[in-house]
Amino acid sequence: MEPDFLTLTIGKQKNIALIAHDGKKAELIQWCKDNAETLKKHFLCGTGTTAKMITDQTGLPVKGYNSGPLGGDQQIGAKIVEGKVDFVIFFSDPLTAAPHDPDVKALLRIAQVYDIPIANNKATADFMIHSELMDEEYNHNVINFNKNIRQRASTIK
Repeated sequence: MEPDFLTLTIGKQKNIALIAHDGKKAELIQWCKDNAETLKKHFLCGTGTTAKMITDQTGLPVKGYNSGPLGGDQQIGAKIVEGKVDFVIFFSDPLTAAPHDPDVKALLRIAQVYDIPIANNKATADFMIHSELMDEEYNHNVINFNKNIRQRASTIK
């Protein structure tokens, strides 16, 4: 019988997405400066403006996707689905309305579906990056999507 869940491994070198709303970009940049020695051991990507600002102000190489309001959050979500992002630092601004709020919610949802660590503030990011798991492989379970699709397809007429 096919298992309901599959075990995936997050490698020692993490694929980390860095995202920040406009009101939190300076805070994320400072956090990146404070944690540059750790971050430089990993592959970094992020949404457009944030990625460019981090690279310009810290020297860390950050692969940029589109800006969040132009689909960057959805691109990061797609990379999670593809297994190419396995750790998300997203300094969100809870006091400012974002025009792309549905995209942000979709990104948070897909991170949960794929059991991806996600920090939405500095305190959580600090706990995550200073965890002993940052330098180790980590196994986590995700839904066996192929089995799930077959089961759903067999029940829909």
